[in-house]
Amino acid sequence: MKTSYLFLADGFEEIEALATVDVLRRAGMAVRTMSINPNNRLVTGAHGVTVTADLALDAALLPDALWLILPGGMPGASNLAACQPLTEALLAHHEQEGNIAAICASPSIVLAPLGILDGRDAVCYPSMENRDCSARWADAMVVQDGHVITGRGPAAASHFALAIVAATLGDDAAHEVAAGMLL
Repeated sequence: MKTSYLFLADGFEEIEALATVDVLRRAGMAVRTMSINPNNRLVTGAHGVTVTADLALDAALLPDALWLILPGGMPGASNLAACQPLTEALLAHHEQEGNIAAICASPSIVLAPLGILDGRDAVCYPSMENRDCSARWADAMVVQDGHVITGRGPAAASHFALAIVAATLGDDAAHEVAAGMLL
């Protein structure tokens, strides 16, 4: 199975990032965290939790990715949006209808300005909806529209990750992981 990558930028939302990685690994999916900090795998979250990413940003790995995953958090989402190698990879992946998932502020701050949400149903953190795009902002915890999954925020983190599992391995796999987590 191809590897999925979850991107970490200073100011990321810890629950969204770590819960997603945990759920995907419970499902047996290959997922690696990737720091966008130049030559530094240490990344500090919005609430002061510092983690060591599996990898520093390596754009050469991204064309073969199964999923490109963006946690939210501020200023994490803004830092992701400012990372040109990442935004270029997201656009290229989207053009190939590659799987993209974003939660909290990242759908609005990262994906919407790139046009990835144009014409799609999507969710993001309440009040952060980007009105400069043609996304149809929904009132839900998680939304999948084609090859794009979006999540509302920290409370949706496990459900967001389970949606990625279901889209990749099927509903039975997602239900099995959820049951093991008592969800």
